Amino acid sequence: MNQQQLLASVIEKQIKTDLPDITSGDTIDVHRRIIEGEKERIQVYQGVLIARKGSGINETITVRRIVSNEGVEIVVPIHSPRIAKIELVRRGDARRSKLYFLRNRVGKSRRLRDQRRGLQRLVEGESAANGATTPAEPAAASE
Repeated sequence: MNQQQLLASVIEKQIKTDLPDITSGDTIDVHRRIIEGEKERIQVYQGVLIARKGSGINETITVRRIVSNEGVEIVVPIHSPRIAKIELVRRGDARRSKLYFLRNRVGKSRRLRDQRRGLQRLVEGESAANGATTPAEPAAASE
């Protein structure tokens, strides 16, 4: 086994496969593991995803939120073992992949529109993936 194959096998074990489909403009919850001494706890950081960079094991996301009228951003490596999970809270309608212009906005103009178009398709796709049946199917199965 050469170095490239060894490196690829190590990286393959560390890449997370349970990540939701998130894009720029989405409001997400990032559950981070905080280790203080011997204790470990989970801290939830909710904010808007403004950028996604890199690929593979080096992929990072930038999440922005407002705390006490100050903008706070964190850059999170999404495949890090310190990240417990990432949850999608709300889909945002963004036309760009990098939303750095939100840094200069204040008040209501800071909010992004909710992405209503395509949301029904997303919900239907998740229910089909989970093996859920439509209301018409159980009636046909009972006959």
